[in-house]
Amino acid sequence: MFVTGLLLAAESSPHLGVPWQLLAYHGEPLLGSTLETARECGFDQLIVTLGSGSAQVRDHVDLDGVRVVDSPHADTGSSSIVPALDAVDRRTDGVVVLLGDQPGITSATVWSLVAEVAGPATPLGISQYDDGPGHPVWCAREVFGDLGQLRSDDDLWKLTDHHPITQVDAIGNIPPRIRTWDDYRRTVSGHTPSPGPFAPGALEDPAPHIPLPTHPRRRRRTTH
Repeated sequence: MFVTGLLLAAESSPHLGVPWQLLAYHGEPLLGSTLETARECGFDQLIVTLGSGSAQVRDHVDLDGVRVVDSPHADTGSSSIVPALDAVDRRTDGVVVLLGDQPGITSATVWSLVAEVAGPATPLGISQYDDGPGHPVWCAREVFGDLGQLRSDDDLWKLTDHHPITQVDAIGNIPPRIRTWDDYRRTVSGHTPSPGPFAPGALEDPAPHIPLPTHPRRRRRTTH
């Protein structure tokens, strides 16, 4: 089975005021960390979507061996999955959708998901955590037509109303996304944010300090 990994990293971070992709996480940019996990999954193809901060990200994050798809309209809520479909290899049986701002997802979770959907044809595969469904999400080629009609990336979940689903057990609670300063501080300190809906403006940080790499990475070749 030919599997494509799709790491969504095009959304901006209005509640952070800085590119979340470049927040320091375990000694490297946050997107670099989630991208490294995606590489560990051993996908046959790996795609990452970038938005309006694409130039900065390319200067600081190692994108070697990754197909990059620019999605500048993601900042206005448009789906970055839709333009990424044009870059998916024609041999692909399905894509595994991951989130660039969710560093707690592990390669083991991805492997478990792919193993479950590799047998009988499975249109959608959802990771089922202790506190609910979450990413990674498997989308077989037969649902690509519906993926191409998404208005936003969050609309991915609406596909569950129209296609059979395989729920695959994942260990623990849904890994938190880093969308506010509170999320960031708690994640880097090893504490999980309290469950609940994302509250815009939950934390105001008038003078944030973002430790970035001292020197930009040398820009590397990306696959075409």
